[in-house]
Amino acid sequence: MPFIDLENEEWTHIMPGVRAKTPHGEKIMLSYVKFDSGSSVPEHSHPHEQACRVLEGELEFVLGGEKKLCKPGDMLIIPGGVPHSAAAPNGPVLCLDIFSPPREDYANKQNSFMSDD
Repeated sequence: MPFIDLENEEWTHIMPGVRAKTPHGEKIMLSYVKFDSGSSVPEHSHPHEQACRVLEGELEFVLGGEKKLCKPGDMLIIPGGVPHSAAAPNGPVLCLDIFSPPREDYANKQNSFMSDD
């Protein structure tokens, strides 16, 4: 379906204190991610290319060993296979992640922390 009503999409827990709405097609996934203050996603990697834009708050990213505090409007691109982590040390955060191809674990809710709200 080409039109998505994001308000009616369910939040899915991807880590404690981190939840997402992940509409997707065959070749792209949009993931609106909310971090509670103090929450984080530990270092990990995946084969999918990922782009991120911080929409609200400050997101501390560690990408390939380099740490940066990203603010609203900041963007980054994570090549597939590169280790990265993210944390919300200064309050809640909302960001938009884009994955290509879509993350199968998110689409199928197979991540060990994932569950419907």
